[in-house]
Amino acid sequence: MRIAQYNWLLLPTFPDIAVISLMFEEAQYFAPVSTRDDGSIEVELGAGHPGFADPVYRARRNAIAALAVGYVPGTPIPTAEYTDQEHEVWALVSRELGRKHREYATAEYLRAAERLGLPAERIPQLQEVGELLEPLTGFRYVPAAGLVPLRDFYGVLADGLFHSTQYIRHHSTPLYTPEPDVIHEVIGHANALASDRYSRLYRLAGAAARRVEGKEALEFISKIFWFTMEFGVMTDQGELRAYGAGILSSYGEIEEFRGMDIRPLDIAAMGTTHYDITKYQDVLFRAESLEHLEDIVGGFWATCDDEVIARLIADVR
Repeated sequence: MRIAQYNWLLLPTFPDIAVISLMFEEAQYFAPVSTRDDGSIEVELGAGHPGFADPVYRARRNAIAALAVGYVPGTPIPTAEYTDQEHEVWALVSRELGRKHREYATAEYLRAAERLGLPAERIPQLQEVGELLEPLTGFRYVPAAGLVPLRDFYGVLADGLFHSTQYIRHHSTPLYTPEPDVIHEVIGHANALASDRYSRLYRLAGAAARRVEGKEALEFISKIFWFTMEFGVMTDQGELRAYGAGILSSYGEIEEFRGMDIRPLDIAAMGTTHYDITKYQDVLFRAESLEHLEDIVGGFWATCDDEVIARLIADVR
């Protein structure tokens, strides 16, 4: 029996190094979660996944997914007992991304990361991340076994909740993951959520998703989120810098984004542009400043409805 039919439109995958990406080009790019007949939880990794042939890793993934499946909203998030090896992966990636953030991340993101103060040498528990965030911007984390249905993921953003996986990528490829893991969810998103200004945009996206009724309008909103809070770039400190969690949690992509097709921030274009989650994003949209992002994207999310979005789509077509 399936737990849910997940919609993977929102959450990105990150082929962090081109060579490794080619090695795993046949990978299954999201791992469905199912319940066996005996009630146990199984994460169905594709044959190309780095951890597919590792029974220890697969057992870990199943156990961590079961924590999320058994989570009762409103209670403390179950603790994932991470191994020393898993903490070492976090420490390595955290250190390498930290170096790149100083060169490529926006000043607002860097200030928020310093404000949050994530541990660098160990994987923080999601409960801990929420306890760090809540006094700053009111956000808390909710555990997810796998990918979350689109409307569910966005809806709770309005309430200051962020769905997150708890597992970490396979130790054999610490700088690569074919699916969003705790490094993406926490290093990428939690640092942004520690910013008053970025976190307001997350909330506005959630409110917009709740406001619209049609699937097409919801997907339009999700694409705006993709090209901003996941893969957004802006002019900052006199150069192009990234604020999107997808770029800032990807060891390889963070050095490549400046060479992509950089287009002006445009709501209709972002909402109708196709993207491929299995490779580096070759089309990005640049805000001229954080104020520009808040005005254009924040203003859209604050006021949009199905009719407005339908007109924008019709104009593009």
